[in-house]
Amino acid sequence: MIVGIIPARFGSEEIECKVLALIGEKPMIQHVYEACEKSNLLEDIMVAADDIRILDIVKSFGGKGVLTSKSHICGTDRVAEASRSLSISPSIVVNVQADEPFIDAEMIDEVLYPLQKNEEEVMSTLSCLIKDRESFKNPFVVKVVTDLSGYAMYFSRSPIPYPRREKYGAWRHIGMYCYRYNFLQKIASLKPSLLELTESLEQLRVLDYGFKIKVVVSNKPYPGICVNTPQDLKLAQRYYAERS
Repeated sequence: MIVGIIPARFGSEEIECKVLALIGEKPMIQHVYEACEKSNLLEDIMVAADDIRILDIVKSFGGKGVLTSKSHICGTDRVAEASRSLSISPSIVVNVQADEPFIDAEMIDEVLYPLQKNEEEVMSTLSCLIKDRESFKNPFVVKVVTDLSGYAMYFSRSPIPYPRREKYGAWRHIGMYCYRYNFLQKIASLKPSLLELTESLEQLRVLDYGFKIKVVVSNKPYPGICVNTPQDLKLAQRYYAERS
């Protein structure tokens, strides 16, 4: 079974309970949930929340969710706990970030592909080309550098790689992860790593402990609107209004 889990917490650094902020007439979490519902490969979908107020909203639009501990420092740990609550352990878990309201459902299918194609792959994520200097310098836009085989070498909020002598394409990390169930539980059982805590990037725990993450370059158009700040929220609301 392949399950999609959306980790959602009430508190946030810049926006109080941003996952319930309205974009159009719907809360952001509903936009994400409905995108997951359009995936051809997800067999189940649920929200992993740390507050009953989030679950009440999820239930109001017909979604499913589970209440998880408030102590988790990252979405991966929250998703791992939620996946353990299922009556049947899934084979693969997709972590879809709750602050990505414009994720294309086909991106979920893209991130699943490496694990479906190769039984040795244990984790994958997505990237896309950064097309403007402002995004390259923005600490809320996470950058990823990969090796020649497409495995992540590092993720950072800093501009990487630094273009010292020649122009080099930089890649944006898109907030979605795919894990084999047993690997997800293993990662969640490990102590947060120094790099993870330094950059506040959960995927660095995986690299710090010596595991590989396959990075898929998405072929789908990505508007680059991940809601982290009040300005991001206004941009998302304006983008949605223009599309409607």
